[in-house]
Amino acid sequence: MSSNARALLAEVDRATRPVAQAVADLRAVREQWGDLLAAIERPPAAEWPPRERRGFLDQLATDDRADDDQEPAAARVGRLPLTIREHPAPLNLAALDAALAVERDLFDLADQLAAAIQRPVRTGRDRHGRFIRDEDDARNPARWHPVQNRDAGPAAAVSAGSRAYGLHWAAVWIEGRVCGEDTDGDLFALLPPYLLDQAAAVAARARRTVERALERDGRTVRLDDPCPWCGGQLVGRTRPGGEPVVTCSTGEGCGAPAVLDRGRRTWRGAGLVGLWGALDAARNRE
Repeated sequence: MSSNARALLAEVDRATRPVAQAVADLRAVREQWGDLLAAIERPPAAEWPPRERRGFLDQLATDDRADDDQEPAAARVGRLPLTIREHPAPLNLAALDAALAVERDLFDLADQLAAAIQRPVRTGRDRHGRFIRDEDDARNPARWHPVQNRDAGPAAAVSAGSRAYGLHWAAVWIEGRVCGEDTDGDLFALLPPYLLDQAAAVAARARRTVERALERDGRTVRLDDPCPWCGGQLVGRTRPGGEPVVTCSTGEGCGAPAVLDRGRRTWRGAGLVGLWGALDAARNRE
């Protein structure tokens, strides 16, 4: 490969890497957002690894769908994001603070991107020569609408704009701008490099904030309980965006019914259920 070809490939990599990383981070935030919202309503977990919330979330989703079947679309869209709700007594303040910070960051980023690359609403003249907005263009569902504040006074009001659709829509909309979608028309322009770098930085920070609040930020912890099968030291690890893993320090000599990974008995995923059951049984025998 010639030096010119290598230089071209390196330039392409530098241009596409922020896009790929921003997309991965935005999707990680969306995938873990339900866990973070659930964590706000539960006391912080004292044990390791972080408590699995999937069953709770499945029930929450079922209840939510049932509620959706009962209420009109306008009511669903009008659900307020965390940033403008009241939170009288959250059980996990750290999770609430993290969720608020992530919402603000992504909402503010969407506002900035829209101001820079989204075409303003078209205007025209009516039959009297007065300027009027093109309401069909204004209602284009692909648009990002910032918060609107009316003049102060008795009629003061705030429109949440696109924020009313929540964080998921903000993340999806930002991902579309990062990937250069819908630029074949005139509604959006391509992101300039400086805004692409800014979007990637905000997405990365949002992901770190979510995973830190959920204790999925790569911690390594020595568990207090010994291995129920051999008495060896159990070590738990979490990986950003990944599942928790527990290993036994004894090595192949441990008789636990778990897979060997690099010479150590290892529990992950569904296998952790068996480990926790064995640990509970050992504690009850003491």
